[in-house]
Amino acid sequence: MPRTPGHAANGAEPDAGKLVGILALQGDFEAHAKMVRALGAQPREVRTPNDLEDLDALIIPGGESTVMTLGIEREGLAEPLRDLVSQGTPVLGTCAGMIMLDREHLGLLDVTTRRNAFGRQVRSFEADLDVDGIPGGPMHAVFIRAPWVAERGPAVQVLASVEEHPVAIRQGNMIAVSFHPELSGDDRLHEMLLAMNGTG
Repeated sequence: MPRTPGHAANGAEPDAGKLVGILALQGDFEAHAKMVRALGAQPREVRTPNDLEDLDALIIPGGESTVMTLGIEREGLAEPLRDLVSQGTPVLGTCAGMIMLDREHLGLLDVTTRRNAFGRQVRSFEADLDVDGIPGGPMHAVFIRAPWVAERGPAVQVLASVEEHPVAIRQGNMIAVSFHPELSGDDRLHEMLLAMNGTG
């Protein structure tokens, strides 16, 4: 069950001074912004390279990876995004955000992903997942046309799997999940993002 927003799992107050960018080219970025705000941080919609300046963390939300790729190319965001993440800025990718981080797209996560791995939208489902590093019991995960990790390098830590397929991973300062935490109301992944420092 979701906890009361705005209070960290260890009882500490979240850092209200953090500025969290949310890629806002397509997808449900507004729901992520609402969760970030409820945790006491400041969201900023990211549409151009200038929007990446001074960010403490970044969220790449779900949506259509093809549309997101075209938007990133159109706005000249690919290299600035790579630079931001390579410099150690914490990033959370959800659903299509996981795909955008993989080897074939931004090339930041040492993984290949399989799109619509569980099937098309009619195969959307929900599950309770134990996610390594997330205290407080299972997360209720909403999967919509979800990917999974097909291949991964040795630096990639699997945090949770469904049917033996990785659906939540971490590599350094990057967390990526196949599901939509913003739809379940569970803010613990966003809280983990805010707790990460600039070196992951």
